[in-house]
Amino acid sequence: QVQLVQSGGGSVHTGGSLRLSCVVSIDKVSAYVMAWFRQAPGKEREGVAVIYPGSSVPYYADSVKGRFTISQDTAKNTLYLQMDSLKPEDTAMYYCATTYWTDYPPRKADFNYWGQGTQVTVSS
Repeated sequence: QVQLVQSGGGSVHTGGSLRLSCVVSIDKVSAYVMAWFRQAPGKEREGVAVIYPGSSVPYYADSVKGRFTISQDTAKNTLYLQMDSLKPEDTAMYYCATTYWTDYPPRKADFNYWGQGTQVTVSS
């Protein structure tokens, strides 16, 4: 059974930074698609950033390009999302997720395993 355990998140003011972490209980994290999604109240869950196996070019949603950075530490089986220059519209529940394959941009329905979610709140 694959498990994803998230940490990080919290509340910051506009312009602040936060880092999310996600420990994944699978072998060879680099062989899987690793992603961060978010869901704001009343909105669909959207893909924010994705690492594709064998690719050096992550996917970023247009709304976070230049502000968010996805990375992974394969030795620690951990996925990260560094969020800088945060805006109130970044407020959402954030989820890490993994799957064997998804399209570019990612499709939520392709992801088999999800973290428990962590709240990010940005106030003006």
